[in-house]
Amino acid sequence: MKKSLGADTLAYPLPLYLLGTYAPNGQPNIMALAWTGIVSSVPPTIMVGVMPSRLTHEGIVKNQAFTVNFPNSALAAKADYAGLVSGRQHDKFAELGLTPVESTLVKAPYVAECPVAAECRVISMAEVGDHTMFVGEILDIKAEEDLSGADGGLDVLKVDPVVFNYMGDYHRVGPSLGKSFSCGLVYKKK
Repeated sequence: MKKSLGADTLAYPLPLYLLGTYAPNGQPNIMALAWTGIVSSVPPTIMVGVMPSRLTHEGIVKNQAFTVNFPNSALAAKADYAGLVSGRQHDKFAELGLTPVESTLVKAPYVAECPVAAECRVISMAEVGDHTMFVGEILDIKAEEDLSGADGGLDVLKVDPVVFNYMGDYHRVGPSLGKSFSCGLVYKKK
């Protein structure tokens, strides 16, 4: 029997990302982010939810751009810290020993140490409750060369992404449960 948990933000697991922006003063900034998701395939777009009180919000609005950086498990604590302090008082890149890399496509930095980074330009924004939903067109994805799998795409186990559990923990991704868009075909009637 199921019990009622009430209205809550129960979607999980969610990816733990570092959202990269330039603050209004031009300083590279990052924040931890889990409120996100893919919006469409054509064009490739991603949504990020950011509270208007955040410095990152100001940077996105000013520059109409952001990067979505995928920390691996070795960077989990650094990514967590990036969500605990404000870029108004802290130079998070310097404090965490991370390297901002200037994108050539958008006015936003990506994190050199993250194995994957997506460069996005804002194409839409809307106020939704206590957050602003920014939809960014993914103009390019930068990935370390050694992350490719047998099919040429990114191997999720090599990327070693961090996921956020609704209960407040970070986890790793585990082994494959089956090939997407095919393992369910065993249920197809002839």
